[in-house]
Amino acid sequence: MEDPAPPVVPASANGPRWRYYDLVMAAFVTILILSNLIGAAKPSFITLPDGTDWSFGAGVLFFPISYIIGDVLTEVYGYARARRVIWTGFAALAFMAFMAWIVVALPPAAGWGGQDAYEQVFGNTWRIVAASMIAFWVGEFANSYVLARMKVWTKGKALWTRTIGSTIVGQGLDSLIFYPLAFYGIAGWPPELLWQVVLSQWAIKTAWEAMLTPFTYLVIGWLKKREGVDIFDTATDFSPFARTQG
Repeated sequence: MEDPAPPVVPASANGPRWRYYDLVMAAFVTILILSNLIGAAKPSFITLPDGTDWSFGAGVLFFPISYIIGDVLTEVYGYARARRVIWTGFAALAFMAFMAWIVVALPPAAGWGGQDAYEQVFGNTWRIVAASMIAFWVGEFANSYVLARMKVWTKGKALWTRTIGSTIVGQGLDSLIFYPLAFYGIAGWPPELLWQVVLSQWAIKTAWEAMLTPFTYLVIGWLKKREGVDIFDTATDFSPFARTQG
């Protein structure tokens, strides 16, 4: 598979105003919020050819798209601007958790019978909220860091190696952190199910990334041409807490 067409001009992270950066950020935050709100706490399963049921977290079907967008952000706009988006997503998750806590805690109006269902869907425990936010923070920063470093090492060649390689690291950390922190020791989540879900999450997320590699190539190539840049993080401060300029 060929790499995306060369961009117009290499640039630093302090380039001009971007035409599509805000739209990519919006897509990232939207998918992040919805995948955590709708699919994170539900285990599902598929039946393997030998008749065995293999369990996985339902959110795995959509959450990996946020990592693909994270790859696009780092590859096109550089680590510094990807860092800004990661912090934006983190703030959005925090607000979602705060809003859910307030709304669930409000007393229901007389005659409304949906409180129990509402609490079951939106009343995530502090463990799930904390696990989700920690796993996201660690996984996304690891994903962006690995991709940015690999881009310099490979001199911008073999895009697929860094999109998949960064996903193996980032999604692996995400799954390894989230499920044990959120569900270990909880009824309905025996250890064997928990670790099966962790491993299946990791495998499915990585497989998703690999399957969508042609799409990732198209998006990255198109954005580089439209934005006219190709950012290499050769002198970037990779601290998650560094100030992002521009």
